Amino acid sequence: MSNAQHNHEEAHESPIRTPRQLITVVILAFLVPIITILLLVNFVASGNKSNAGSDAQTPEAIEARIKPVAGFELRDANAPRVFQTGEAVYKAVCATCHAAGVAGAPKFGDSGSWAKYVSTGFDAMLQVALHGKGAMPAKGGNPDLDDFEVARAVVYMANNSGASFKEPAEPAPAAPAATAEAPATAPAAPAAPGAPAP
Repeated sequence: MSNAQHNHEEAHESPIRTPRQLITVVILAFLVPIITILLLVNFVASGNKSNAGSDAQTPEAIEARIKPVAGFELRDANAPRVFQTGEAVYKAVCATCHAAGVAGAPKFGDSGSWAKYVSTGFDAMLQVALHGKGAMPAKGGNPDLDDFEVARAVVYMANNSGASFKEPAEPAPAAPAATAEAPATAPAAPAAPGAPAP
């Protein structure tokens, strides 16, 4: 019986056995909650305050954040076309590959890499630019370019790389579509009366 009583007392014994452990637990019991509260206050107080002294909520900033990724420009379909220069087409489309020589493209201004293309002549180079070849897509990947603009870009790149091609002549503006309607045809003859229903 004394053995059972002894086991019962061991089960209820405190994990703190020395005064040093007691002091450590008491100090930690005060410090841990205080440090936790201080860290939470610091986290809340130092958060990102987009409204305090920043321009994040101005109408311009909001518009920039919500505008579509793929922007577009409305054009009047009836307006006369304004052709881009060869340099403008090069900078907008061709420079992506030809500035760095990507995928085997001849590097802009490097007469050595352009020599074999220049030797084929302007017409052959223009056909490659218009229809694509190898890794180069047709019209450099911009189907909105006019053939004349592509020709200007070919001349610009080739002439800056040792060729002496003549600038292509600008095409004549397209004739305006006939606005007058064709005269009305004679009225159709009236339909024959149908057979009476049985």
